Amino acid sequence: MNNVHFLDLGATYHELKSEIDAAVARVLESGWYLLGAELEAFEAEYAAYTGAHYCIGVGNGLEALHLTLRAMDIGPGDEVLVPSNTYIATWLAVSQTGATPVPVEPDEYTYNIDPQRLEEAITPRTRAILPVHLYGQPANMAPILACAKMHGLKVLADGAQAHGARYHGAAIGGLGDATAWSFYPGKNLGAFGDAGAVTTDDQVLAERIRILRNYGSRVKYVNEVQGYNSRLDEMQAAVLRVKLRHMDTWNARRVHVAATYKAALAECALLLPVVPPEITPVWHLYVVRHPQRETLQRDLQTRGIQTLIHYPIPPHRQTAYADLGWPAGSFPVAESMADSVLSLPIGPHLSAAQQGQVIEAIVELCKT
Repeated sequence: MNNVHFLDLGATYHELKSEIDAAVARVLESGWYLLGAELEAFEAEYAAYTGAHYCIGVGNGLEALHLTLRAMDIGPGDEVLVPSNTYIATWLAVSQTGATPVPVEPDEYTYNIDPQRLEEAITPRTRAILPVHLYGQPANMAPILACAKMHGLKVLADGAQAHGARYHGAAIGGLGDATAWSFYPGKNLGAFGDAGAVTTDDQVLAERIRILRNYGSRVKYVNEVQGYNSRLDEMQAAVLRVKLRHMDTWNARRVHVAATYKAALAECALLLPVVPPEITPVWHLYVVRHPQRETLQRDLQTRGIQTLIHYPIPPHRQTAYADLGWPAGSFPVAESMADSVLSLPIGPHLSAAQQGQVIEAIVELCKT
C-alpha cells in the first residue's frame, strides 16, 4: 500500500518542466525582475481569463484583500461583513485597515456566506461585504450584490480558492467591485512562492491599488500616498503565465475526481458537498463532514492517507480575535463545521489508483 498525499505539488512542476524552465530562463536573461513585461502580460491574460477589465498583481492574497479595502477608503470606525466560516486572512485584511470584521454565518450546505443573514448584520457603520468563494465554489453573488446595492455597500470577493469557477455560466473576476486572488502554491493556480492579484472593472479602483502596491508611487521617487511594497515579481508572473494556459485542463481533472468521490461515497455515512445549479465549481477542496471526524482522520492516516481540516478553529474563536468578545456558541453553524469537516485528497495529479485507495478506505470506515 502506497501513501496518498493530500496534494502533490512536485508533480505540477514535472508535468510542465520544459515550459516553466523556459519561462524562468527568459526572466533571468532579461535582467528585469519587478514591474516588467512578464507582469504586464500576466495581468492582461488573467484579467481576460477571469472576465474582468483590469488585473493588478500584488505580493500575496492577504495583501490583495487589504490593499483593495484601503483603495475603497475603508478604515477605522467602519465595519465589513465577513463569513464566520473562512480562513483567517479574510478577517485580517479587514482588521489591518482599522475596520471591524462582522461575522455572518454560512449556508449549511454550500459552506459559503448565507445572503439571507446579511440584512440582520448591517449597521450604520457597515461599508462593505466580503464574501469568500470557499473550497472552489462561488458564493451566491446575485442576492449579495442586490443587498449591497440597496444599502450602498462595496463588494469585495475573496476568490483565493476559485480560479476558473463560474457563476450562472460567467467568470467571477468582474463580479462586485473587485475580486482578490491568492496564488499560494497549493491553489488551483499556484505560484512557486507567495503571489496574489486583484481583478476589477473599476478603472479608478485599479489605479489606486497599483499606486498602493508600489510605495504609493506612480513615478519613481514621487510618492502620492503612504503605500506598501507588495509587487508580484517577474519570476512568479512568468510561472503563472505558463500554468494559466493549463488551468482549464487541470480544473477538469479536479472535476473528475470530485465526481468520482460523489458517486463512490454516496452510500457512506458522510455529508458530501452540495452544488447549486447556478454554480460551476473548480474543486480546490473536496470537503466532507463526519460526526467523528478526528477518528476518521486518524484511521485514514494509519492507512497512509493524508487528509486536512479546512478549518479547525473559526476566526471568532482564535486568540487573535479575543478582543471582539465572541464567546463559544456565538456562531454555531461555523463552529459545527469546524468540528466536522474533513478535506479529502484532491488535485490534478491524484491518480485513479490513489483515489481508489482513498475510496476503499472510507467505504470500509464509514459504512451506513
